[in-house]
Amino acid sequence: MGSTANLGLIVVAAGFALAFVFGLAAARTNFCTMGALSDIVNMGSWTRMRTWLLAVAVALLATALLSLTGQIDLAKSVPQRPVLPWLSLLAGGLLFGVGMTIAGGCANRNLVRAGAGSIRSLVVLTFMAIASYMALKGLFGQWRANWLDPARIDLAAFGWKDSSLAAALAKATGMEARTALALTAAAVCAALLAFVFKDRRYRGNGRQIAGGVVLGAVVAAGWYVTGHLGYGENPDTLETVYHATNTRTLESFSYVAPLAYSLELLMLWTDKSLHVTFGIALVLGTIAGSAAHAVATRTFRWEGFASTADLRNQLAGAILMGAGGVTALGCTIGQGLSGLSTLSIGSMIAVAGIVAGSVATLKVLVWQAEREEEAGAAGDMPSGALET
Repeated sequence: MGSTANLGLIVVAAGFALAFVFGLAAARTNFCTMGALSDIVNMGSWTRMRTWLLAVAVALLATALLSLTGQIDLAKSVPQRPVLPWLSLLAGGLLFGVGMTIAGGCANRNLVRAGAGSIRSLVVLTFMAIASYMALKGLFGQWRANWLDPARIDLAAFGWKDSSLAAALAKATGMEARTALALTAAAVCAALLAFVFKDRRYRGNGRQIAGGVVLGAVVAAGWYVTGHLGYGENPDTLETVYHATNTRTLESFSYVAPLAYSLELLMLWTDKSLHVTFGIALVLGTIAGSAAHAVATRTFRWEGFASTADLRNQLAGAILMGAGGVTALGCTIGQGLSGLSTLSIGSMIAVAGIVAGSVATLKVLVWQAEREEEAGAAGDMPSGALET
């Protein structure tokens, strides 16, 4: 595998390359979890949601194969930790879902927009980074630790090896862990793919299908990079560790906490204990991939805020996403793709919270728009009637 002194550089470089592909594919397919939910609520269209589910299925299948062949140890990942902070996952997911709907897009979507020239998204990402840092190490973090994190279930006390659906099956049936993982992954993937491809029009949408496959494969590759290529001896301590990850274990795609670490690195650049990590490389690579797509397609445009009300909504959404994403241990990508690819029960709780928060907020926004439209129609009058 080469000199272990270079493993950190390999992980960071590979992370940037994978994120570049992710940003390019996301921009090409207009990939957005909030947008997919909005399409369903407002238009009844499941096209973008099918792409998201296809990405989950591909990521799950490839990640399971990596685990079954011994390439990575998913039990050491954050989503599969046997301690299940269910209240933090649910509450954080709800906050993130509300925030991303108010802001008109999640962390991933704002990174893609920033690469295409959106100053508005750059401001959103900055405030999201501040809020996520506060949830990691600041005021929000104290509230989370005092009020939410204590509500947890220690699955290890019940004999669970991790917090995945496969572990639940193994515990319930006495099945060998590898067999349980293979059966669970196959069953979930089959169900997802059956739903995705039952729609005839979607089966003919090559761009969306290719996008879903690429995005899912890139997520699985992230586990391989940090969990296999980046797993080696620390030349200073001679311990075998996961190199260049903020969690000190294997990681895949996630954006909220990495935004906080990116801000920390910029603010404390002369602190020699801080380095560019896999997560920071994901942030930079996603923006670069989106920018490359925008330049290639001549769609790069500088974009600002439409109004003061727009600015207010964007900042409120950014703060909710930052605090909620850290509390839920991930965003629509960190929990929605990476977490679900491990069959983590905690990720399912977080995603349920995100979806519930987003759908509820979408319905409220639709109701408000209808009320305003009715009020405007009722109050129609000649344009000069209010002039003095």
